[in-house]
Amino acid sequence: MTANSVRGEAAILVGGRELVLRPSFDALCRAEEELGSLFALVDRAADGKLRLAEIASLFWHCLERQDACSREQVGEVVLDMGLAKASVPLKLLLGQVLRGR
Repeated sequence: MTANSVRGEAAILVGGRELVLRPSFDALCRAEEELGSLFALVDRAADGKLRLAEIASLFWHCLERQDACSREQVGEVVLDMGLAKASVPLKLLLGQVLRGR
């Protein structure tokens, strides 16, 4: 399945496979439980204070299929992407949080 950016979805490549990041209500609630307020997360991102672990955690929680890879693999992918490339799917997810559907 490919990501639908109109629906706020993004994708990352893990092991050569495209995995969809879908910011569903459940996924965002789980992310918020771990990371704190999503509004605060957006503020930290806007201020350039978002940590690598927070990006990886948000991506992990938003994976359409968490059984497709481990949480550690998501972290490694974010590290391999670098912050500039990781900011592309991050902006899509955070934009969905702010705008809604």
